[in-house]
Amino acid sequence: MGAASLLEAYLETLAVERGAAAATLDAYGRDLGEWVAHLARSGRDPATARAEDVAEHMAALAARGFEASTQARHLSAIRQFHRFLYAEGVRGDDPTGTIDAPKKRRPLPRILSEEEVDRLIETARREAEAQTDPPRSPAEAARARRLYALLETVYATGLRVSELVSLPASAVRGEAPFLMVRGKGDKERLVPLSERARAAMAAHLKASAAAGRGVGKWLFPSWSESGHTTRQAFARDLKALAIRIGLPATAVSPHVLRHAFASHILAHGADLRVVQQLLGHADISTTQIYTHVLDERLVELVETRHPMAARAREDGGSA
Repeated sequence: MGAASLLEAYLETLAVERGAAAATLDAYGRDLGEWVAHLARSGRDPATARAEDVAEHMAALAARGFEASTQARHLSAIRQFHRFLYAEGVRGDDPTGTIDAPKKRRPLPRILSEEEVDRLIETARREAEAQTDPPRSPAEAARARRLYALLETVYATGLRVSELVSLPASAVRGEAPFLMVRGKGDKERLVPLSERARAAMAAHLKASAAAGRGVGKWLFPSWSESGHTTRQAFARDLKALAIRIGLPATAVSPHVLRHAFASHILAHGADLRVVQQLLGHADISTTQIYTHVLDERLVELVETRHPMAARAREDGGSA
């Protein structure tokens, strides 16, 4: 049976036995058509294809500029096709067995600039401290104080939003300049807390008590079912604040602020291992999504601190 017939038989199986949609069949047909054409150029067909042929085809896709996800899709189609051929007795092995799928690059996290974070926090502070006429209700005042305290705290600590909103009142211990946080896997870690965040928390708790939500178990109490402020409530208030200062709502979230915390302290000289501990990452590889910040810092260091860079500036100035 020729290559075209084998491919047609496979697509018929997808359609009849698996109920594949027309669009799916078209996509498989295109990807496998390229595979069959690649084999034909080497004088082979699906029945005689080798692992080297698969590797060469994947390398050719990469050379053509296909994204890793597209390469992985092609390999998946080829792998399933050859499993079909094995099951049908067309061949006694699978040439794709030793081929690894292309690694997908983790996308860089969205972050805000330091100036944008400053604008968010400063606007939240002004709104929290504003004296309105007529005066705001205690509940409105408490909500403004809560948003400011949440903002100061997440940017000062880099906590996950789930960790932030569920902080117990006991997390802030006396005058100690840190929070005790219980993170993933029920692991505890100490996270430094700025004076501004501590002051914002105190003002928030005072306003919360005035609104009838006295200090209880939670640092950010609420009348929600959980008893504390929800992630959704924080995200909603944060996006509304972003719109008020001219930022798109889609650009701002509690998680984006966590990324901003990590990126900004790295840019100011923090060690990657320290950031790993602060963020509560079990594996340093998770923290390495921020290495683009370190790369930029290294370039800046070389350009500004290397003796040849200083000489180049002097030569340029005397030219």
